[in-house]
Amino acid sequence: MFALRLLLSWLFAVFLIFVYVNATLHPLPDPPEGFVKLFDRPGDNVFFQTMADKTGIELLEPTGRVVVAVFELLLCALLLIPGSRRFGAALSALLMMGAVTAHMMPDVLGRELPASTAVFESGTDFGRVFMLSVAMLAASILLFFSHPLRKKPDMDEV
Repeated sequence: MFALRLLLSWLFAVFLIFVYVNATLHPLPDPPEGFVKLFDRPGDNVFFQTMADKTGIELLEPTGRVVVAVFELLLCALLLIPGSRRFGAALSALLMMGAVTAHMMPDVLGRELPASTAVFESGTDFGRVFMLSVAMLAASILLFFSHPLRKKPDMDEV
């Protein structure tokens, strides 16, 4: 049972790390315009520019975007180290609860995002980013509960 929980823990952690790194740094070739948090020009990121436009909070782009990107990279480090994985999973779940909440509120972000900041009416992502946020929330919660706890030595063994 311990081995299965450890395997599930690694699978969920690798999934979360891959998605966070892909959204923050995008190491894969040919990244989509407006979907890479650290390398988009100010005003080009679809998520944060849409939230800034709809809410009127100009601090979201680029300051909020950079803060979230750095937090996501910190989460990657916490998820990679087994000793801090549960804490990283809890922080990841909190971040994803905020993301899902923002997607559920049409006045903040909405479930369907524009395909780019230049196209607001015709092209959307058809809810793919919202579904990915829900999957990441579920993976974070499952990781928190599936990661095996360290066994404390019995007093008889010491």
